[in-house]
Amino acid sequence: MSTSPSTSSAATPSQTVGPFFGYALPYAAGPEVVPPWRPDAIQVRGRVLDGAGEPVPDALLEIWQPDGDGAIPRRPGGLVRDGHGFSGFGRCGTDAAGGYRFSTVKPGASGGGAPYIAVLVFARGLLKPVATRLYFPEDEAAHAGDPLLAEVPAERRATLVAEREGEREYRFDIRLQGEGETVFLAF
Repeated sequence: MSTSPSTSSAATPSQTVGPFFGYALPYAAGPEVVPPWRPDAIQVRGRVLDGAGEPVPDALLEIWQPDGDGAIPRRPGGLVRDGHGFSGFGRCGTDAAGGYRFSTVKPGASGGGAPYIAVLVFARGLLKPVATRLYFPEDEAAHAGDPLLAEVPAERRATLVAEREGEREYRFDIRLQGEGETVFLAF
């Protein structure tokens, strides 16, 4: 029996954290901030991409937002939903193509800025989630007076604005790094 170190060239894990989001964090009603059948429901969808433009199939997104009048929900119910109301919170894992989809309402303005949805992205290789915002293209006039957007260089603001894809559907792709990287916020 030899006691010399192994000369095997077995691969070691390429990441030290995750992916581990498949158990308990995503839940069936997670992407439905409101049921999709509601007349005021909108669909927000997109993809999470890495620095090479490849999909991130094991990311987890959370959204937080006020209701259509700009009021922030202050009652329990983010996880246990009645199937009719607005919870203000959603959670969705990405699929094999890095895709996600939420059913929600377009938020009203809150705090003097333009309407937005707060987005947290949890993904492999990130020790902490990254935070960003999703703004709406039809609120361009309000964007000019938004305190956060005023701090973002003009050439990067487009990474925070969703694309309208229909009467009630928006696309918001999130690029974690590289060319066209989404603006992320530090807290």
